[in-house]
Amino acid sequence: MMELMQVRGLKKSFTKGPHTIPVLKGIDLDVHEGEYLSIIGQSGSGKSTLLHVMGLLTHPNEGEVSYRGTRIDNSSDLERDRLRNRDISMIFQFYHLLPELDIVENVLMPMMIAEGYWKFKFHQREHRERAKMLLERVGLAHRLKHRPNELSGGEMQRTAIARALINQPKILLADEPTGNLDRATEAGIIELLHGLNETEKLTIVLVTHNPVIAAGADRTVTLTDGILE
Repeated sequence: MMELMQVRGLKKSFTKGPHTIPVLKGIDLDVHEGEYLSIIGQSGSGKSTLLHVMGLLTHPNEGEVSYRGTRIDNSSDLERDRLRNRDISMIFQFYHLLPELDIVENVLMPMMIAEGYWKFKFHQREHRERAKMLLERVGLAHRLKHRPNELSGGEMQRTAIARALINQPKILLADEPTGNLDRATEAGIIELLHGLNETEKLTIVLVTHNPVIAAGADRTVTLTDGILE
């Protein structure tokens, strides 16, 4: 398989008062196109920080992140925003839905940002149909007019997944996406992610502390105290 994303020599630390706390201590990682990769580690191991660097949400102190052979961690803010909007999508443990919008409008937000108001307005009908199709695919056809506060945790996470897919990203980074869910709902979300990987060939990188979830991936790597084993 072709390499889609490559991480080399990644180091990241945070400052707390007079102290510097190293979190990532030299990470090398290849993500292959079309694979389902899980990164497993205990709380505090650095796995969320690694995913946030890969998703261009924070800068590394040292090292490089490349996407399709081009270094991206040192990109301009504008290019980082473009990559996050179109190519590298993320879902989180907390859903980050806008409470004043219904779930179709929440799903459409990345597309509105990508196109701008007038272009989006011109194509609004077809965009809404795509959003509805994605929500139907994640099992929310009966909730299209509901707002986030009218949904269960699992339904909010399914909405967040549909939102992450609206611009047809090449890679989906999932940061503990089932951390707030009960076991039955967790199983449904993981099944959905597997289906997206198998049928859409969507590249997925999932971080988790749960070995059962990690075991379902094509490949699993372990992060311990900021180092990949």
